[in-house]
Amino acid sequence: MKFAIALHSPAHAPSSRRALLFAKAALAEGHEIVRLFFYQDGVHSASGNVVSPQDESDTVSQWREFVSTHQLDGVVCIAAALRRGVLNVEEAERYSRPAANLPAPWELSGLGQLHDAVQAADRLICFGGP
Repeated sequence: MKFAIALHSPAHAPSSRRALLFAKAALAEGHEIVRLFFYQDGVHSASGNVVSPQDESDTVSQWREFVSTHQLDGVVCIAAALRRGVLNVEEAERYSRPAANLPAPWELSGLGQLHDAVQAADRLICFGGP
């Protein structure tokens, strides 16, 4: 089965951890992940500036490692990211901000990427949100 996964909640929310566990389990069972799309507060799960307390799981690093290891398409909604100060190098320069905080392997893109993922997938699985 082909899954598109959308994450709407920040890294410290339980739903971010559940999304990561679901994604790992899906791959372990031989399923395909068409795209991971981070939207609304979910963009914080891709930020390079989130620091987890020592007694908590570092979900941000785990997401980055998971996407890199499996060479997945990890897309961060550009509108949601800009609104929340999550910027790649190009956007930091464009808006004259002092630093970028969206490291590889993440890509900034628009909602069209979510639409394309839904068209290519058998199922869209959403975590978090209103």
